[in-house]
Amino acid sequence: MTNSAADPVLSVADLRVTFGERTEAVRGMSLSVARGETHCIVGESGCGKSVTSLAVMNLLPRGAARSAGHIRFHGRDLMGLSEREMARLRGDKIAMIFQEPMTSLNPAYTIGSQMAEVFERHRRAGRRAAMDRAAELLARVGVTAPGMRLGQYPHQLSGGLRQRVMIAMALMCDPELLIADEPTTALDVTVQAQILRLLQKLQQELGLALLLITHDLGVVARMAQRVSVMYAGQVVESGPAAAVFAAPTHPYTRGLLACIPVPGTVRRDEPLGSIPGMVPRIAPGFIGCGFRDRCGSAMPECAGAVPLRDAGGGHTHLCRLLPDATRAPGA
Repeated sequence: MTNSAADPVLSVADLRVTFGERTEAVRGMSLSVARGETHCIVGESGCGKSVTSLAVMNLLPRGAARSAGHIRFHGRDLMGLSEREMARLRGDKIAMIFQEPMTSLNPAYTIGSQMAEVFERHRRAGRRAAMDRAAELLARVGVTAPGMRLGQYPHQLSGGLRQRVMIAMALMCDPELLIADEPTTALDVTVQAQILRLLQKLQQELGLALLLITHDLGVVARMAQRVSVMYAGQVVESGPAAAVFAAPTHPYTRGLLACIPVPGTVRRDEPLGSIPGMVPRIAPGFIGCGFRDRCGSAMPECAGAVPLRDAGGGHTHLCRLLPDATRAPGA
């Protein structure tokens, strides 16, 4: 597998997103994704995961402002592109699967017309060629009777089928980078597993660089080669997924993992782990650890600048505690 640091398809450095003067939703996010690699961003709702993906695509809502050291796609800095230049990349070389397909698909147009529009725009193809491509991809993602589905409207499809349509639409122009924002939200467990298997299969076949956003650590364990754990707009821990799961070094990551029931070790009557409190709203200029009010290992020094610790092998965490201290009993 290609090394993400050596040959990244996407490289983001020091990304920041603010909403006015009261909220800094993303604070210094850095990551990279290589061809054929899955990089997962994980964290609670409100941590800044989806805002990060929208900032990469330059699809932030009005009132939001972004800055970054760089956002590079194959070495080309997207920060300097005009909206017209970004529109040429979106849906073509960079595609996105949005969180809720029912609100992402237009209820007034058929599935076929929405899928064909992407191909017609970026490939300058006729309607027939675009519809043939749409039917081919619907079949590829496991949609039965694709020709019939092209004439249906979003409300006529189940949640799982709509999600498959969104995946097929994202693949219409053979993108090199696919951003999937919680693609299994609101789907039942069986359909979730099908969608994840489908994404893995397509990635292996097409060599996609996949940036997967989720709050489900089970999805991360199954899909990711690298993981970035976000909290209050910051990456508090990152590294190879195997290393992060085997030896989590940030108290927040440990708290998330403690919330997962482990078969054979958690009794039926035993309460599940939890993290007290809520994700805070961080204002621009905030100093210190955003997790300190919820952390059982917090100390007065946590209100000051927080150092980046290196656990080796590309595994880092943002905390005053050393890696060995975060693994100590009761930390």
